[in-house]
Amino acid sequence: MLRGVTEVLLSATGLGMIRGERVLFTGVSLSVAPGESLVLRGSNGAGKTTLLRILAGLTRPEAGEVVRTGLHHWFAHREGLKPHETPRTHLGLWAKAWGSDSDLDSVLAQMGLKRPADVPARYLSAGQRRRTALGRLLLEKRPIWMLDEPYTALDAEGRELVLELIEDHLKSGGGVVAAIHGESGFVPTNEVVL
Repeated sequence: MLRGVTEVLLSATGLGMIRGERVLFTGVSLSVAPGESLVLRGSNGAGKTTLLRILAGLTRPEAGEVVRTGLHHWFAHREGLKPHETPRTHLGLWAKAWGSDSDLDSVLAQMGLKRPADVPARYLSAGQRRRTALGRLLLEKRPIWMLDEPYTALDAEGRELVLELIEDHLKSGGGVVAAIHGESGFVPTNEVVL
């Protein structure tokens, strides 16, 4: 069971954000309950990543309020791997930081990283680096997943893997908020178009 799950996992009311002299969005309100998914859509520069960062508590909005009732995973557009880190060391460091007792070999195998598990990130393909970063989602169960362009650099097999992870998370009572260009691959409960 997921730690910290309540009736509503995430809610936001009246969110607004300005960049420079440009209004990115105003009056954005949303909620995500267990088993629900929300897709953020919009053209490049519309504010999807900014809204996701606000929902994750990484950026303060100009207006509005966000309430998160559980822990969340933040999956950014950048993978966050250092060039010398291998998938095994990267995931091991995160597992240690979170106090996770996850079986790293199982996580690596599930993410399709068994063979390159000990290859430094500088030699990995973009898709392998992306899979490594996505592996963090499996180290600790958290009710809310906030995903910024999760399919970037992934082949068809990698995309299917992400869809399976999302589906399993939703079935277990988790919630997902994802900024996605193009097809999401799953039917979201709600969409916000910026």
